[in-house]
Amino acid sequence: MAEKRLLKKVEPKVLKGFRDYPPEEEIARQKLIETARRIYERHGFLPLQTPALEYAETLLGGDYTSDNLKELFGFHGPDEVDMALRYEFTVSLARYVAGNPELALPFRRYQYGTVWRVDKPGPGRYREFMQCDFDMVGTSSMLADAEIIAVMVEVMSELGIKNFIVKYSNRKILNGLAQHAAIPADKVTDVFRVIDKLEKQGEEAVRLELGPGRIDKSGDRIPGLNLENGQIETVLDFLNIAASHRNDSLDEAEKVLDKIEIARSGIDELREVQNYLNEMQVPDDKTKVDLTIVRGLGYYTGPVYETTLLDLPDYGSVFSGGRYDNLIERFSNKSVPATGSSFGVDRMLAALIELRAITLRRATSDVLVTTMDKSRLNDYIAIVNEIRAAGINAELFLGETKNLNKQLKYADRVGIPLAVIAGSDEFESGMVTIKDLRAGAEIARGLSDREEWLRAENIQTTIKRPDMISFLRNLLK
Repeated sequence: MAEKRLLKKVEPKVLKGFRDYPPEEEIARQKLIETARRIYERHGFLPLQTPALEYAETLLGGDYTSDNLKELFGFHGPDEVDMALRYEFTVSLARYVAGNPELALPFRRYQYGTVWRVDKPGPGRYREFMQCDFDMVGTSSMLADAEIIAVMVEVMSELGIKNFIVKYSNRKILNGLAQHAAIPADKVTDVFRVIDKLEKQGEEAVRLELGPGRIDKSGDRIPGLNLENGQIETVLDFLNIAASHRNDSLDEAEKVLDKIEIARSGIDELREVQNYLNEMQVPDDKTKVDLTIVRGLGYYTGPVYETTLLDLPDYGSVFSGGRYDNLIERFSNKSVPATGSSFGVDRMLAALIELRAITLRRATSDVLVTTMDKSRLNDYIAIVNEIRAAGINAELFLGETKNLNKQLKYADRVGIPLAVIAGSDEFESGMVTIKDLRAGAEIARGLSDREEWLRAENIQTTIKRPDMISFLRNLLK
């Protein structure tokens, strides 16, 4: 007799920087996305999905190098071309718009899905995560930027977050600052990158990075940009003015940069945005101009936006974006203006959980139909069918045990709030018993005596079968 070949066991593990999403988290993620989707569509945005894999030149530009490809999950594909997993959606949107010239503009689109980045994994930082974007392509109107901000405010509010602020600025003003400080063109992007650290790292760290460099907390050396002292002071003086004159920062900025045309253009655009936000009745306490924000991506050309949580300041920006009028030129000779914003779904969910703005549910079922008498499965099937036909999520217990307590423990363990119980007595009398497991748990926390708990009202009720659906609906309200 041939011996049975023993297969090598495989350790059940996931890749470094990747993770599973258990049902309670995935249910919450989908609910979060559904909230955003509903608001996007309220404003006329259309769904779009693009491939997870793109040509490397699509994501990196036509003059990319092999070193650039290593910054993404990239590889040489079967068609002898370089390709990579997308690291965001904006570039794919630009490629889509350029490749579909028949699109009616302005094109409002939203997209959600998984993106991948070759970052060093750490607590709360993964290489695979979900983003949710919305953008408006084909309009240079500042009303579009104002609407982007208004939608951001709506999403945050409908997610149940009370204390947040959407801050906005304009890259043109910072470009004007670069001119004012006589910063060399090849250092402007790096200067913006350093300025972007102001809120997290503080003024002294920014000063050192603009100058000779510094040693970070881990002992690693961060090289500096070696700007002259006068240039550094000009930059920091402007940022201090912007930070200390929040309410009239545009007036103060105009005094400093009044002779620089691009800066004046940026200031005028922000005043337009402010006026439109007022007309759209966006609450004053939810938005403000903040000229110290930059946004890290180099393709932004105009207004930029960041959302911070006032109760969780260490989270940084959770919902951000800006105007990018030149990105589509990567794929076309035609200039097409665009603006939009994006949030990381997992980061937003973590914030919602910490703020207790969302409750994790482990079940999609609202009702468990117990099956104590296996000889009457057809009757139990009829009950669960009736509940589902009424639009209530329900499941039939299919485990091996006939023990009612074990079935109710299953419901409690997976988070099903209600149970329908029917034994031979109920079937004979045309009744069903409905047990509210939520009420039972609440009462149990307040009572120490088991007999008192069993006698407590509102835990379970026996009703006539025709009244079952209306009773369940009332409990689920």
